[in-house]
Amino acid sequence: MVYVSKDIQNTVTEKIAESQDELVDLVVSLVEQRTDGGDEKRGQRIVIDELEAMNLEPDVWEPDVSSLRDHPGYFDTKTYDEYGYEDRPNVAAVVEGTAEGRSLGLSGHIDVVSVDENKWTYDPWEGTVEKNRIYGRGSCDMKGGLAASIHAVRVLNELDIELEGDLILQSTIDEEAGGTGGVLSALERGYQPDAAIITEPYLIPNIGIASAGVLYFRITVEGYAAHAAHAYEGVNAAWKATRIFEALEELEDERQRQTSFQPVVNERPEAEGNVTNLNVGIFQSGDWPSTVPSEATLECRMGWPPGETRAEVRTQIEKTIQEVVEADEWLSEHPPEVEWFGWSAEPHEVDRDAEIAQLARRNAAEIVGREGHWVGGLAGLDERFYTNYYDIPCPSVGPRGDNIHGADEYVEIDSLVETAQTIALTAIDWCGVVDE
Repeated sequence: MVYVSKDIQNTVTEKIAESQDELVDLVVSLVEQRTDGGDEKRGQRIVIDELEAMNLEPDVWEPDVSSLRDHPGYFDTKTYDEYGYEDRPNVAAVVEGTAEGRSLGLSGHIDVVSVDENKWTYDPWEGTVEKNRIYGRGSCDMKGGLAASIHAVRVLNELDIELEGDLILQSTIDEEAGGTGGVLSALERGYQPDAAIITEPYLIPNIGIASAGVLYFRITVEGYAAHAAHAYEGVNAAWKATRIFEALEELEDERQRQTSFQPVVNERPEAEGNVTNLNVGIFQSGDWPSTVPSEATLECRMGWPPGETRAEVRTQIEKTIQEVVEADEWLSEHPPEVEWFGWSAEPHEVDRDAEIAQLARRNAAEIVGREGHWVGGLAGLDERFYTNYYDIPCPSVGPRGDNIHGADEYVEIDSLVETAQTIALTAIDWCGVVDE
């Protein structure tokens, strides 16, 4: 590896620290733009303004499903099913290198999950600054990290630091629902750098190197309706579905005993023994207490760390369900319908020896003052698209915070600064600097 001089490093890190207020203001501005429910456009307007202020030319486009549908990483996301992709733009811009250096992509998502405002102490759409924290939906996941990338590029621009390789800065949609209309769309549009970094909130100086495989599936069980007083005349779909429920619970217990993945435990020690999870999120049957239900539905999420493919996990689930069916006379004659829908993501893992991962880890450790861990593997992330389908190494470097997807989500301001500093130094190490 070749690193730039300490003088350049110090100049960049000091400038980012001195301009902390600008970074905070940007995070607040992004949080104030409500971008849940498939409505990312207002947040993207802030990003476009920032890019144009740096004399960049934003590329703004809506995903084209017809060009993506045959991709092995594509699936229809929940937000696409509900809202489509019209008026939901992705944004990218290229800081063109001046020589033949390596290119680097910096990516973040603008969409956020919904909120139950009654549970919040702070206004989720305000961006409240209090001591070392910014409270608000998306402050940590991941408008804070997106702002840190933008600010890092802004500082490099203000310092007239010219990179040898291209720097691609992008803000994408749809990540919370699966990302196929976001990062995958950007990659297929041609934004395929030599390496990439996504600023997911992995608690800098930790470096994210893995994401989970995720599958959604629905099981619909048929029964036979009758008055509850004459229940012997019917077949209770809920009871039949419960047998499948219990079999899935046994499968989860078995998988948890057999599955390990250290980066998950590095990130969350309390997850040891629970690095794979099968969750029955919805169990519905019937519409009246006095009626034997004629149908029951289970909607489930399976998540697992690197080590198994989607096909292997799917086969295991289907086999578990089939064993219940074969042991039950009614179910054998009226087999349940199993439908795979929504999230269908392969897990990914970045090689720890990949140069971009080592650079990010080294810079984060020097800036924060301590070594971080290799982490990841619990959630499905956009990084998988780069690694699995384009052979582009893509680690994660992002701020510290808490209550992600919950009430009173916040990000720590000092970690935003550290993230921006790490991004800037890693960009100049990777891309190279002209006339150092």
